[in-house]
Amino acid sequence: MATKIGIIGAGGMLKYHAEGFKKAGGQIVAVADLAPGAAAKAAEDWDIPLSFESVEEMLEKAVLDAVSIIVPNKFHAPLALQCLHAGKHVFCEKPPALTADQVEEMLSVSQAVGKHLMFNFNNRARPESREMMKLIGTGDAGTINSAQAKWIRRTGIPGFGGWFTNKALSGGGPLIDLLHMVDLAMYFMGYPEPKAVMGQTFDTFITDPGHKGPWGIPDNAEGATDVEAAAHGFVSFKTGQVLSLQVSWAEMVKREEVSVVFQGTKAGGKVERLFGTDGLDETAIDTCELYTQEDGKSVNTIIEVEECEDMGRIDSAANFVEAIDGKAEPLNTPHQALALMQVIDAIYKSSESGKPVVL
Repeated sequence: MATKIGIIGAGGMLKYHAEGFKKAGGQIVAVADLAPGAAAKAAEDWDIPLSFESVEEMLEKAVLDAVSIIVPNKFHAPLALQCLHAGKHVFCEKPPALTADQVEEMLSVSQAVGKHLMFNFNNRARPESREMMKLIGTGDAGTINSAQAKWIRRTGIPGFGGWFTNKALSGGGPLIDLLHMVDLAMYFMGYPEPKAVMGQTFDTFITDPGHKGPWGIPDNAEGATDVEAAAHGFVSFKTGQVLSLQVSWAEMVKREEVSVVFQGTKAGGKVERLFGTDGLDETAIDTCELYTQEDGKSVNTIIEVEECEDMGRIDSAANFVEAIDGKAEPLNTPHQALALMQVIDAIYKSSESGKPVVL
């Protein structure tokens, strides 16, 4: 029997969730959205049998095995908990929640009810990342001592006054929105337990229309814009490994860059995506490289993979269904999500206090 899935939220990411679930043999049977008419339109566009304007009604009336959550960040934790308590597997958009404490509760409930709780850390599903993980898994890189994670933009503010820039709704700015490379770096490193964090955020340019990006949501003059424009941090782990990070929507850099670079005891490596125009996928250039020393000579190996314009979003959703069906290992776990949110929380706390945060 196909895994029956309900989707909460009829926004742009529904496209990727729907394609991924169907690719893995899942059956999308319902969609819910509080906005009048949004669920009905999504149901028509994606040939989904049932549509609802209430999550409670969907959970009550639709026969579901799993639920996908595509809503503003503030609602990730409460909706995930509601669906887990209803006995459903949960696939949630990033970030996992607003805080690590919320993720800890989500983890506890998922364990108690025995259901999968996974998140759309889609960059793990990119072909470049999968190939790099194969090399790391076979020991080609040795132990990864250090890594640098970047997702930087020059003109990438996703509108002003909408939920992206409202801390009460989003939990933060680019650090929590563009957390993918921090996650990917920790993934390559084996997701070590964080020990101490030093961080600094900057709100320079956060209200400057000259730094607005080509994507996001419409401006709202009545809404708040109270998040950071950029964040920098340094993380030390209990294993002795270290990670530095730079994440920004608006910072004086040459171009958008999305990358993880690491240095191992046997090899170094890089997974990178460069954009010609901030935020526009069709201009992207992807690279995957491994750096070794052979007979005293520097050898840089380019790893060729197939193109993936959707940055792994479809395969990430497909993995959720495959994990439920027992056909694949989950690409991510709630324990990893908790460690990631602990790092993000600590960067914000360190920036506020001006002191390192010991975890």
